[in-house]
Amino acid sequence: MADATILIVEDEEKMRRLFDLVLRPEGYRLLQADSGEAGLKFLEEGGIDLVLTDLQMAKVSGLDVLEHVTRGHLDLPVVIITGHGTVKSAVEAIKKGAFDYVSKPVDNDELKIVVRRALEMRRLTQEHRGLSQELRDRFDFGNIVGRSAELAKVKALAKDIAPTDSTVLISGESGTGKELLARAIHYASPRAGGPVVAINCAAIPEQLLESELFGYEKGAFTDARKAKPGRFVLAHRGTLFLDEIGELSPAIQAKLLRVLEDRTIEPLGGVKGVKIDLRLMVASNQDLRDLVQKGKFREDLFYRISVCQLHLPPLRERRGDIPVLLEHFLARYRRERGTRITGLTPAAMQVIETYPWPGNIREFQNMVEWVTITCKGEQVDVHDLPGYLRSGNPVTSSADLSSRAERPSLLSYGLSVGEVEKAMLQEALAKAKGNVSEAARLLKVTRNTLRYRMGKYNLKASE
Repeated sequence: MADATILIVEDEEKMRRLFDLVLRPEGYRLLQADSGEAGLKFLEEGGIDLVLTDLQMAKVSGLDVLEHVTRGHLDLPVVIITGHGTVKSAVEAIKKGAFDYVSKPVDNDELKIVVRRALEMRRLTQEHRGLSQELRDRFDFGNIVGRSAELAKVKALAKDIAPTDSTVLISGESGTGKELLARAIHYASPRAGGPVVAINCAAIPEQLLESELFGYEKGAFTDARKAKPGRFVLAHRGTLFLDEIGELSPAIQAKLLRVLEDRTIEPLGGVKGVKIDLRLMVASNQDLRDLVQKGKFREDLFYRISVCQLHLPPLRERRGDIPVLLEHFLARYRRERGTRITGLTPAAMQVIETYPWPGNIREFQNMVEWVTITCKGEQVDVHDLPGYLRSGNPVTSSADLSSRAERPSLLSYGLSVGEVEKAMLQEALAKAKGNVSEAARLLKVTRNTLRYRMGKYNLKASE
C-alpha cells in the first residue's frame, strides 16, 4: 500500500517534519494535524489508511484519538509515538487497540517497518472482509433457487432460525440442497465471520470418522506422527455441518451426545478435554424417527439435534421450480462456457417436467450441464436429452406435442416414483454385476446411501 494515506497527529513541528522526510519518499500521502482536535476533524472526513499519533498532547491526547478510532473505524490501525518516559502508557494503549508503538527518538528504519506492517494488516483485514461478503452473497437465501410455496416456507423458517445459535436438523432426499441451505443459515447468522466446516458422515469409513471429527494427539496410534485437529476444533467459533448423520455408529453417536452436553471434545489419545464454541447443523436423507424406533439411532441424541427442524421437499413435489432452475443453470453455463443455449423446446420441457427426478436438483443440474456440452443448437429438443429421460416419454419431437391433448408421464404408464427408482437401482446393479461400490459410482451416490436404498426395495447385491 505504497499509495496509502497516513494521518500524522503531532503537536511538535520538528517531529512532523521528520515524519514527512522519512515517509513521503516511501510513496505515502501524508496528512498532518498539529493537535488531537485537528486529527479528529481529519478522521471525520475519512479516506485514511493509518493513524500515527503522539501520545502526550494537550486537550485531546493520543489515547483520545485511539478511543475515537476504535469506536468508529474498526479496521483503521493506530501507531502510537511515545517519549522515553511514557512507554508504559504506550503498552496500555496497545491493550486498548493500538497496533503498535514507536519510541522517541524515532529510529527511521523501525518507523518504516512498523508502518508497512500496519498497512499490510489493514489490507488483509479488508481482503478478509471482502471475501466474507462474497461468501455471504454466494450463499444468500436468494441463491436457493425456486418460487414454489413449499420452498418459500422452508426459506422463511430458515431465516427466522439463522440469528439463533440453536442446533438445526435438515431432512430431505439426496440432492435437494441440504448443505446449501445450511451454509445460507450460517452466513445469515452472527457466526458468519467464522468458519463453516462440512463433513459427509456416510463418505468416510467408520474407523476414520472418529479421528476426523475429534482429532488425535501425537502417538495416539501407530501412524499418528503428529497431532491433528478434528473438525470440531476447526469449526471453533463457526458452524459444523454433519451430513448424513444417520450413518454414525452407536459409539460415535455417544461421543457426539457428550459434546453437545458439555461443549468439550476429547481427541484420540488426549488426556484432557478441549472446550469448543460452535453451532451444529446436521442433515439426513433418512427418517431419523424411524431409525430411533428401530434402535439404530439414539433417542436422546435425536432430541438434541432436532431443536429446529427443516425439511426440503424433493423436486417432484415442487415441479413449479423446474423452469426457474433450468434458467438458473443455463445462465450459469452461458457465463462459464459461453454456451449459446437459450432454452428447451416445448416437447423437451414436457419431458423434464414429467420425469420424477429421483436424484433431485443434483441430477437436474447434471442433466443441464450435459445438454450444454452436447447440444449444438440454441434450443434443446427431445433428441438432445439423455436417453434415460427420453425412454420414459413417447414424445420424440416438438411437432408431436401439438397432437397431444394431455401431457404423458412415467406415472401415466403405471409406474410409481418408487418403481422408477427401484428400476434404476436394479439397472445399475446389473451393469455393475452386483458390485455395490461400482453401482454407487454409476448412480453418483455414496455406497452407504445405495445400501440404504437397496434395503428400502429389498434388493440384494447379487441381483
